[in-house]
Order: sequence, then C-alpha cells, then structure tokens
Amino acid sequence: MQIREHVGADKPAIILHPSGTVVTFDDLEARANRLAHYFRRAGLVEGDTVAILMENNEHIHAVMWAARRSGLYYVPINTHLTAAEAAYIIDNSSAKGIIASAALRKTCENLAEHLPQGLPDLLLMADDDLPGWQRYPECVADQPATPIDDEIEGDLLQYSSGTTGRPKGIKRALPHLPPAEAPGLMTMLVSVWMTPDSVYLSPAPLYHTAPSVWSMTAQAAGITTVVLEKFDAEGCLDAIQRYRVTHAQFVPAHFTRMLKLPAAARDSYDVSSLQRVMHAAAPCPVEIKKQMIDWWGPIVDEYYASSEAHGSTLISAEDWLTHPGSVGKPIVGAVHIVDENGNELPAGEAGEIYFEGGNTFEYLNDPDKTANSRDSRGWATVGDVGYLDEEGYLYLTDRRHHMIISGGVNIYPQEAENMLITHPKVMDAAVFGIPDDEMGQSVKAVVQTVDPADATDAFADELLAWLRERLAHYKCPRSISFEAQLPRTDTGKLYKNELMTKYSV
Repeated sequence: MQIREHVGADKPAIILHPSGTVVTFDDLEARANRLAHYFRRAGLVEGDTVAILMENNEHIHAVMWAARRSGLYYVPINTHLTAAEAAYIIDNSSAKGIIASAALRKTCENLAEHLPQGLPDLLLMADDDLPGWQRYPECVADQPATPIDDEIEGDLLQYSSGTTGRPKGIKRALPHLPPAEAPGLMTMLVSVWMTPDSVYLSPAPLYHTAPSVWSMTAQAAGITTVVLEKFDAEGCLDAIQRYRVTHAQFVPAHFTRMLKLPAAARDSYDVSSLQRVMHAAAPCPVEIKKQMIDWWGPIVDEYYASSEAHGSTLISAEDWLTHPGSVGKPIVGAVHIVDENGNELPAGEAGEIYFEGGNTFEYLNDPDKTANSRDSRGWATVGDVGYLDEEGYLYLTDRRHHMIISGGVNIYPQEAENMLITHPKVMDAAVFGIPDDEMGQSVKAVVQTVDPADATDAFADELLAWLRERLAHYKCPRSISFEAQLPRTDTGKLYKNELMTKYSV
C-alpha cells in the first residue's frame, strides 16, 4: 500500500478540521520518505517496532506511512492513557523508537520511570523540545525526500482497548513484499466504495484501528481525507458541509450525539454531498440507525469486524432495512455459531461467533490467549455472541463476558442498553451485573442524561417504568443510577469493569 502515484497533482491528502491545516500528497510523500531514511540511519530494519504517541495532527499520517514503507510495525497508543499504561505498551511491544507530539509531552516526561529497560534510543518529539528527545520534523530535514532503496511493507500493531483487562497486542505476519505489491486490509472495499474524486471524513482518533486503516487506504486510492482533530457533533456536520464530504466511517456513539443535537442545529447543515457512510466498532441500536437513515437516506452501511481482523461481515443500508439489526453476511471468512461444547448451532440460536478462513493473527507475548482464540478446527473468535437467520445474516447479541446470570437466567445487557439510548432524555447507558446474595447477580443500569437536570430519582423511576413496557421484566435493571459521563473509548466501547467495580461496593 502506497501513496506515491498521487504525487504531482498538488492535491490535499489531509485536511485537519477545524484548524484547516492542509498536507498535500506531495508533502505527505516527502515527509514519509525523510522519516523512513531517518529510521534506516537509526538502524531500524524490517520487523522492528516504533510507538506513536500523537493526537490527530498534521504529523501522524506521515509517521505511519514512514513506518509502513520501512517494514516496521507501528503502534499508535491511546492518548488518554497514563504514562504507566503507555509504558506498558511500549515495553510489551519491544518498541525501538517513540515518535510523540507536544500535546503528549507530560506523558513522555514520565515514561522512563515505568520502563524496566529504559527509554529506547530513538526518541522524536514533534514541535517541542524535551531533553533527550530530537525535535521532529526538524531532525529529519536533511534526509532525502526520495524513497529508501529497500522499501518493504510494514503493518499496524494494534493494541486492544483494554476494556476487560490489560491491552493485548494484535500482531499479523508481515507480507515481505514491496509496498506497491502489498494490499491493505480495506483496499478492495474502498476501491468499490469510493473513487479518487471522493472526500473521506475520519472523525475518530487515529490511534484506533479502523480510523488509521480506513484513512490510509483512502489516501492510497488518492482520496482526500478530512480528519477531525477532535469529534464534536456540530463540528462534524460543519466539516461535511464545508468540504462536501462524500464518504465517512463512524461509530454509533457519533450517531447518537448528532441525533441528540437540537433539530434546528441539525437542520442548519447541508449533508447532501454524502454518498455512503460506514459504521462499525460497537453495536448500533436499531432505532438509532433508523433515525440516521431517515435523516441521511439509505446510505448508512455497516460492517462487523475486530482489531484482530479474523473475519468480517458487511450490510448495505438497503439490505439492513429488510433485515433490521443485522450486521450482514461475511465478506472475509465463513461464520459459524457455536455452543459452549463446540457444537455448531442452527439458525436462530445464539452462541459464540467463530470465523473460518479469515486472516491469521497472534496476541503478542500471550500464546495462551492466542491458542484460546481458536478451536480445534482452526476457527477463530474474539468472544462475541450472536446468531444467524435462515438467510445467513448475522445478528450480534453481546460479548460473552458481558453476560449476566441472574437467578440462573442468562441475560445479555445490550438489549436493555440499546432500548435505553433511544429514550429522548438519555444520552448514553450501560447495563451490567452486580453481586446479589439471592440471585447471584442483579441487573444494574447507569445512565447519562442529555440534560444533567434530569438525573433525578423521579426520572429513574420513570425510565424504569418506560423500559418495563418495552422489555421482559427480567431483562430490565433493578435500579438506575446516573453519571455525568460514561467511561467509553473514542470508538464507543464501554469500560464496564470500572462501573461494575464502583457499583458492586
């Protein structure tokens, strides 16, 4: 995967919003080449790893492209992590270099005390001075803007979000091919979905898998990428209108926040340039998606995949309207639904989702977890639960480890969460199990209201009654508490462990 063929057209590769900073394909190619030469001069070779600590800024794509064409694994680290948490990933990945930005200076200042082997030799800090670190991009200014002689394809080394424990590195074998001969994960999908005249919006942080992979694949196809420096519901709509965005990739939390804007605010932006948008990363409540299709038209497509890229499904908006709630049919790998004894289940019965014939991966430095992700047939799973209908469409039920067992009954909380989020006064919701002497576990809900003034006992009672009119009572929470904001990743995954710990006391 490369961007070289798009050099010379003086076309923007990246537009940052709201700052308006532009990086052309010519400039992006030159920046990536200079840093690739610097990597080689520092002794980095195919298979080595560099860590990236950057917010969405003008440098991060150049760093990823430089690593990718140098045969390196690159690890974008969540910018919200503490120094100790970031150091764990740097140490676990055996990173031989760190490229950071001024916005993460405080984190970088405290890394060394958490690294048993000390900081790596290659330390670059963008747009700031830090003792022991080289100032980037000034330190690479004397490097050639032409390609290195031994270009070879590298890859993303993504760490899981750590919502159920310490983050795990997800590593795929390098292709050992020149970049021009090595397709990216989403190359085929982007090639049929977009054209070089498309304008692609990337609204989420680039340290997540999908935003980095989709934006780089779009750039490899010569497509301008509009990158939100930070997601804001109105700012997103403004970017769509301002840059005539044609395609985008969202998570359901983005939809919810845009839908919760006052109608007058939503209606003041022209989104008619949109041709297709994709969403993934977390389950989307049926009602939320219906509202998005009502607003934007039948252009809201969905795919289901994981950072492990062990398999994926796809469903168009048109197909979804006749199969509401489905995440589609497989485009990579074959889907199997399996019970706890490894037996394949018939249509309509929920079980663990396995993919056969998808991409291979390993959990870095964790052979047991790698082994447990596959069964004796070589089918792979990440612990999601769902079912297939008679036509072969996949529906997600929940994550295996989210299941609540109350009075011997298995309860998947996603159903209650999806229903709660559709209430007009609810911005976000989490449902989980807490210890109960009589039932083993009881169902608990924590809600973030649109208006903080609604976070009252009276509204909790009203919301419980509203939910019980729509769901079987055993699926409904016994009580509802309120939080100013729920602990979610930028891709919408809930840190349920935090809430379970807090409300289990």
